[in-house]
Amino acid sequence: MALSAQQIPRWFSSVKLSSFITATQLRKRFQRPGKTLSHGFFAQPQLSSDDCFLRCGFKTYRTSSLWNCSQTTSSNRQEIGSVQSTLLPAVNARSQKTQKIPSFDSEPSEEGLDDLPPLSPLQPVSEEEAVQIIADPPLPPSSFTLRDYVDHSETLQKLVLLGVDLSKIEKHPDAANLLLRLDFEKDIKQIVLFLKDLGIEDNQLGTFFTKNYAIFSEDLENLKTRVAYLQSKNFSKADIAQMVRNAPFLLSFSVERLDNRLGFFQKELELSVKKTRDLVIRLPRLLTGSLEPVKENMKVYRLELGFKHNEIQHMITKIPKMLTANKRKLTETFDYVHNVMRVPHHIIVKFPQVFNTRLFKVKERHLFLTYLGRAQYDPAKPNYISLDKLVSMPDEIFCEEMAKASVQDFEKFLKTL
Repeated sequence: MALSAQQIPRWFSSVKLSSFITATQLRKRFQRPGKTLSHGFFAQPQLSSDDCFLRCGFKTYRTSSLWNCSQTTSSNRQEIGSVQSTLLPAVNARSQKTQKIPSFDSEPSEEGLDDLPPLSPLQPVSEEEAVQIIADPPLPPSSFTLRDYVDHSETLQKLVLLGVDLSKIEKHPDAANLLLRLDFEKDIKQIVLFLKDLGIEDNQLGTFFTKNYAIFSEDLENLKTRVAYLQSKNFSKADIAQMVRNAPFLLSFSVERLDNRLGFFQKELELSVKKTRDLVIRLPRLLTGSLEPVKENMKVYRLELGFKHNEIQHMITKIPKMLTANKRKLTETFDYVHNVMRVPHHIIVKFPQVFNTRLFKVKERHLFLTYLGRAQYDPAKPNYISLDKLVSMPDEIFCEEMAKASVQDFEKFLKTL
């Protein structure tokens, strides 16, 4: 039976003590008159080769470990035996009566080890044994941060190397528990390779997994099926990669949901198949987000703002974000452009970018043009100012081409507002 980690030091100490007593007796028996040193040991005269071997062997045993002692050759054991039989007959006889000198090179027999009493977990441990115990730092049973587990989890370490932000994932306890149960090679590697084959770049994987960590719980075959469905709807591989990058949760939805969403936009907006496909490519969140804002905004455009159905179609195909824009922002922008700037519906329809611009920017530029007497937005009249250029041009071009003034004049005017 093999020695346990705690039994070896005790067996080693018993052998060491017995050997020390016997070796001390040998030195006293064969000690020649010598000079006593101040430390209490005897200064030994020159020894024969056999005596020297005994002494050296004893010294080696005391200063080296058990594993080094076990490497002594069989020839050395024969020399020790011959010394004991020829030079030390009296000692041999005496030791046979009292006790047998344990060999420094022999290994403990299994019979002797079987007789050792079982160790108790409450048994005291000596300081010498305690310093030999090597234990890994304990894994915290619970924690509010994944940082405590990174050193213990190869999966978390590799996710960090991919660029995953664990500080965002740990805010969701269910997600953190999921990652701690996963094996990178079995559960994550295949998802990584699948996304790379789809067209997701290495530097995009971290952001993707930070947002959609739930994809690790998806079956790979289901992911492939959803990609195959999109391909059957004539979405190219590049289109699908773009949609997945911009809407990381896209592949987490079933084929049935994706099909229902595409059907909703095609029917509700009365768009052609190609325009519906272009719409979701540019804003794939339409397939993953809630439909309530979309339905609400459609009512706002039609009932509150007074746009016709074909006008709504034109605007949303140019600016898909108008379907999910904040209702208050839409109404405030329309009210200012239509009622203050006096821009009619058909002009707004041509330049729906105005709904995608911060309202304070539109106000600042319109007031500056009004101050200069150049606020003219009718294309049929001279000095026409396009809504598109009004909201999209940088200050330098706006001042030079539209306001016919310097940037310094514009900045001074803004300070008066």
